Amino acid sequence: MASSPVHVNEAVSFRLLKSMILFVAILLVWTFVAPLLAERLIVARPMDHADAILVLAGSSAYLERTKKGAFLYKEDVAPRILLTNDGGKAGWSQKEQRNLPYVELARRSLVAQGVPQDAIEILSPEISGTIAEAKLLGKEAAERRWKSLLIVTSVHHTRRALRTFESVFVANGVETQIGIVPALNGKQTPSTSYWWLTATGWRDVAGEYVKSAYYYFAY
Repeated sequence: MASSPVHVNEAVSFRLLKSMILFVAILLVWTFVAPLLAERLIVARPMDHADAILVLAGSSAYLERTKKGAFLYKEDVAPRILLTNDGGKAGWSQKEQRNLPYVELARRSLVAQGVPQDAIEILSPEISGTIAEAKLLGKEAAERRWKSLLIVTSVHHTRRALRTFESVFVANGVETQIGIVPALNGKQTPSTSYWWLTATGWRDVAGEYVKSAYYYFAY
């Protein structure tokens, strides 16, 4: 005996209701889990004093990172700020008729916030990636005999950055003590609570898990 249209409609409506309930349940679980995933990436190891503050390269995130670096400098945490150069460039500047390098924008940002130009050093050569930054700083720290180095980077990059620097320093016998502090969230780095609602959040959080896994096995 064929089902009546009423029974068919009821069955379809019931399946739709189940699907909606399942979707809402998953969404509720995700809104609880997602912030925890972001927070898991964040570590902090502040220092009262260091030989240098290192602001890692990070494209447009330089605004957040230099703000934190300038604050630490003005708090007399270190006498100098170091910048790494990843070769990245911002959009076209009509005023200057060129694409300004992010490292230059970072230096300008520090100066605008009260850091003297002679207290800022752009490290060379141009490098790309956290592992390359760690190797470069390991060499600099050993040659200059730094006892301590305080790293500033974006919040979701802190755990991988600290692990990478520690691994490289230990592997190369560099005894410089490493600290790390996260820059405050802003327009460049979404909040840990709502990161999954933006494309930038997926890049910074989900992408960071992918990079962390790669670094774990590769280095």
